[in-house]
This record gives sequence, structure tokens and C-alpha cells, in this order.
Amino acid sequence: QVQLVESGGGLVQAGGSLRLSCAASGRTFSSSSMGWFRQAPGKEREFVAVISWSGNITYYADSVKGRFTISRDNAKNTVYLQMNSLKPEDTAVYYCAARQGIVVSTSPDAMAYWGKGTLVTVSS
Repeated sequence: QVQLVESGGGLVQAGGSLRLSCAASGRTFSSSSMGWFRQAPGKEREFVAVISWSGNITYYADSVKGRFTISRDNAKNTVYLQMNSLKPEDTAVYYCAARQGIVVSTSPDAMAYWGKGTLVTVSS
């Protein structure tokens, strides 16, 4: 019912910045929170950031707090992740996800829809 497509990944040097975008299409029946998750090779998928429907509630993983900013433009059905001061340990495939309902969750198990991911590589 909902398709999510990430873009904006690429190769960047440590200390640099990237801006990821997630475009949603298909049928969206009700308000939803949106989140970003990432997965490095050989590791579990981990929470990065989440934002409520209105955008007034956001949560960040401790590892990215102060460096990453999540935002959304509901008119464009798009969610963004601005990543600054990137570190090599940020290297991962970044996934966009969505959850229906008013409850904002940081758990990947709570997300109903997922994109296919975009690769971010940070070199040292």
C-alpha cells in the first residue's frame, strides 16, 4: 500500500555531510511516524532517528545525537535525514521506514513499511 524510496547516499570523507531523502508513494490512509534505521555489514539493523506525523516529536540514537537531523515535508510526502560531521562508523545501508498510528516508536519491529535502502560510505 505504501512504497518508500531512499536516495542521497554516496561516498563522503569523514567530517563531511550528506542529506538523505525518503519519498513515499501509494495509499496512505492515516497519520504515520517516519524513521531512519541503518545496518552495517555483519551487524543488526539499528535505530537512527524517528519523527512524528506533525514533526514536533523527534528521537535520535545517542550515536548520532547532535550530528543528524530528521525532518519531513508532508505536502511532498518526503522525509529527510541531514547528516553532518560524518564518521567512518556511520557507514551503513540506511533504510527509511513508516509506522501507522499516533504512537512514535524507535523499534524496527514497530515499522510497517520499509524502503530498500541507500548506501552511505564514510572514508577516513
